[in-house]
Amino acid sequence: MTPAGRLQAAIELLGAIETDRRPADAVANEFLRTRRFIGGGDRRDIGETVWGVLRARRRLGWWIARVGAEPTPRLMVMALMVLGGITVHRAASEFGGSRFAPPPLDDDERRVLEQLDKHTLDHPNMSDGVRLEMPDFVVPLLRARFGERLEAESEALMQQAPLDLRVNLLKTTREEATGLLAKAKLKAEPTKISPWGLRLASRQSVTSSAPFRDGLVEIQDEGSQLVALLADAQPGMRVADYCAGAGGKTLALAMTMQNKGHIVACDVSPARLDGAIKRLRRAGVHNAERHLLEPGDKWTKRQAGKFDVVLVDAPCTGTGTWRRNPDARLRLTEIDLAELTVKQAAILDEAQRLVKPGGALIYATCSMLRAENEDQIAGFLSRHPTFHIVPVGETFPTYLRGDYLCLSPAHDGTDGFFACRLERARAMKLLANIEIEHDRP
Repeated sequence: MTPAGRLQAAIELLGAIETDRRPADAVANEFLRTRRFIGGGDRRDIGETVWGVLRARRRLGWWIARVGAEPTPRLMVMALMVLGGITVHRAASEFGGSRFAPPPLDDDERRVLEQLDKHTLDHPNMSDGVRLEMPDFVVPLLRARFGERLEAESEALMQQAPLDLRVNLLKTTREEATGLLAKAKLKAEPTKISPWGLRLASRQSVTSSAPFRDGLVEIQDEGSQLVALLADAQPGMRVADYCAGAGGKTLALAMTMQNKGHIVACDVSPARLDGAIKRLRRAGVHNAERHLLEPGDKWTKRQAGKFDVVLVDAPCTGTGTWRRNPDARLRLTEIDLAELTVKQAAILDEAQRLVKPGGALIYATCSMLRAENEDQIAGFLSRHPTFHIVPVGETFPTYLRGDYLCLSPAHDGTDGFFACRLERARAMKLLANIEIEHDRP
C-alpha cells in the first residue's frame, strides 16, 4: 500500500470504531481480516495512526471544538499530524485525492489546520480530564491513589504498551525460549519481576513464529503473570479459575502445577471458553477442563468447599490496561463503575463457596480504582469473617510486599493490576463449613 492508501485505511478504521460498540481491537481485527490485501507492515502503520488518535482523543477533540469544528475521523487524523509538528502544507499533501488516497482538504478543513498550526497537543486551558486523557470522574479517584505520581502514571498510560511473553515451563526454559526467539529474529529480554516473563524490544509479530506456534511462549503482560505467581497453585491441587475467559491465567496455573492436579476453567461466555481450547492444546495442558456458568447452574453448590485455590480475575473497568485499550477510557462512565462493583461483590460471594478450609481465594482486577480493589476486599471480609488476608510474600521484590499486590505502568512497567490473596481459616473448619452451608440457596 502507498502511504496515502494507509492513511485512508486508518481514517476508515477510525470511522468504524466510532460507530461500533465493540472494543477497538475487535473492530480492527475484523476490519483487517476482510481486507487481506493489507500486509503486515501496512497494518502496523495503520495501527499506529489509529491508536495514536485514540490515545490523544480528548485533547484532539478539545482543539477541534476550540476552532469551531466537528471531530470527524479525517479531521482528527489531520489534527494529530499538525499538532504533532507536521506542517499544514505537508499534511495537506497527504490528502491528494489520487487513487486510494483520502480526498483533498476542503476549505473548512484547511481553515482548521491553519488555526492549529504551531500549536502542540497540550494547552494550559485544558481541564485535568482532557489533559490526562481520562474521564473527568476518574481523575479524583486516581489522584487519591497516586497523589503526585498521577502525572507520571497518566503519561505512562498514554504510551504504547510493551509486548510481554510468558515462557511455558511445561515445554521449555526461559533461556532456551530466548534463544529460539532470537533465531526467529525476535529479540527478548527477561522481565524484571516475573520469573517466567520475556519482554520484546518492540512490537513485533510473535504469533507467526515457531516458538509461539509450538506453545513455548504465550502472550501475557508481566502483571498478569504475577497474579498467577501470587496464586501459588502447586502440583496435585484442585484449582478453579472462576472468570477464566479464554484461559490466559489457566495456562499459567497449569504450568505452576506441572500439569498435575485438576483445574476447572469457568466462565459465563461460551465463546470465550471455546477460545481456550486451541490455547490449551498448543501449550500441552492436559489437567484442565472447562465449565460454562449458566443461570440456575448447580455446579458451584455441588463443588462447595472442594478447591485448594480459587482465582477470581473479576470483570472490571480495565483502567490498568488503557495503554492497550485507549478506546476504553472514552467509553467508561460512573454507571459502569457502579454496576461493576456490584457484580464483583456477587462473584466473590459465589466463588468463595468453592474454597475449602485452609484454601486460598485470589481476587484480581486490571483496575487501579480503589472501589474495585481495596474497598471490594474490605466489604468481602465484613461478609465472610472466616477469611483473612495473606500479605504478599518473599517471592516478590520488597517494594511490592504488603497486604496487596498493586502494580502500575509508570511505577512497575506493567499494566495496572491489583491482586489479593485471601485464605479461609483452617482452625475454624466447622465455622467455614457452616458458612458454606449458609450461603447455599
